Amino acid sequence: MSNATFSFPIRVYYEDTDAGGIVYYANYLKFFERARTEWLRALGIEQDFLLAKDVAFVVRQVMMDNTKAAKFNELLTVQSQISSLKRASILFKQEIVNQVGQRVCSAEIKVACISLQEMKARAIPAEVTEVLKGVR
Repeated sequence: MSNATFSFPIRVYYEDTDAGGIVYYANYLKFFERARTEWLRALGIEQDFLLAKDVAFVVRQVMMDNTKAAKFNELLTVQSQISSLKRASILFKQEIVNQVGQRVCSAEIKVACISLQEMKARAIPAEVTEVLKGVR
């Protein structure tokens, strides 16, 4: 696992919850996605620039564990780390914690790099790999 952790705050909005005010489980995946995107942006990696170069990242595999319910209006923090960086994939370990540091949800998410036109695996561009190696 990497030493670098990126933290991203998320406020739970009404739209994120079910009728009981509890975060709907699938929305945790959205929170994880936002955190990964913002981490890349903070590192100077803009995905629209990569898309223009026929490079896309797609979620290939998710292993998620929901341990505590988050509720409407809570402030959560998504913590992200890179567990593994391979030629054409990145394994992220992510965790959502509440304001008192209790784990709400955790996941291992494998993201694959693909050629958008061919829809096939391709190597992560060298400039992206170099930046990501720097945060490990």
